[in-house]
Amino acid sequence: MTTQKFLYGLYNDDDIMVSGIKKIQGKGVKVNDAYSPFPVHGLENVLGIKWTRIAICAFLYGLTGLTLAMLAINYFMVVDWPMNIGGKPSMDFYQNLPAFVPIMFEFTVLSAAHGMAITYFLRNMTLPGLPARNPHPRTTDDHFAIEIAPEENAKYSKEELQQMLKETGVVEIFEKERIVKFI
Repeated sequence: MTTQKFLYGLYNDDDIMVSGIKKIQGKGVKVNDAYSPFPVHGLENVLGIKWTRIAICAFLYGLTGLTLAMLAINYFMVVDWPMNIGGKPSMDFYQNLPAFVPIMFEFTVLSAAHGMAITYFLRNMTLPGLPARNPHPRTTDDHFAIEIAPEENAKYSKEELQQMLKETGVVEIFEKERIVKFI
């Protein structure tokens, strides 16, 4: 882990931020990230963010939950403690399958939801006790911020980058150092 200085531009409107990112990128400046209190439609396309593979994880967590539910129901209701509920035969799993579908569905959803939440927290490093990554407290309330790494945009000086940010309608420009993690 190393520390790196970043330049931030704070905006008070999401449309101004998106058009500002486009202007800056048009001049060849790489914008690392954007911080927003709510999802901004089309921002991922402007920043060039790829779609995540988290849907594949959700499917795998759901499949794991379904498998565990089927194994548990088979063990509990057929092998360990067979019960005659409503005159249904209890010697085979497949004969009682319609009665087990709601349980299997609910456990599939439970496993997928919990797996997704844990994956999200681990992937984004938003675990309890870790410092927040947002550059300014107002980015969780009513302001938007973009992040520029002067080291990655070496053809421009810091003053030139600040001037470009001023031309995009920023409310505030500030510099902050943070720990860069390689995951």
